[in-house]
Amino acid sequence: MHISEFSRRTGVSLRSLRYYEEWKLLNPTRLENGYRDYAESDIKKVELIQLYFSLGLTAKEIMDFFDCLFQNGEKRQCLPNAIEVGERKLGVIKNQIEILRKAESQLEKSIFRWRHLISQTEDLK
Repeated sequence: MHISEFSRRTGVSLRSLRYYEEWKLLNPTRLENGYRDYAESDIKKVELIQLYFSLGLTAKEIMDFFDCLFQNGEKRQCLPNAIEVGERKLGVIKNQIEILRKAESQLEKSIFRWRHLISQTEDLK
């Protein structure tokens, strides 16, 4: 599919798609007329790229990660780096989850207390 259709289907801007290609995260084939031709499987790659960017990985880290991700471990030299990046990001995510759990608990307690205060005020009326 052409880049405009691919952009529409993935919800990713043309500029971002070109950036991903520049970093070798995407490698669409080129038609005789020079147009990019994306495969259906590239949609999954874009979803993963978006996920990894949202986790704070850089384009370089994602590129290194992708070497292993889509080679099914065939490029063994990429595995140590992929493991290191994955473990580091996993630690960050677990920390964020813990912070969110604490925030959730605090908000639940506050909301419960506020509702209780409102009900006491209404009872006095």
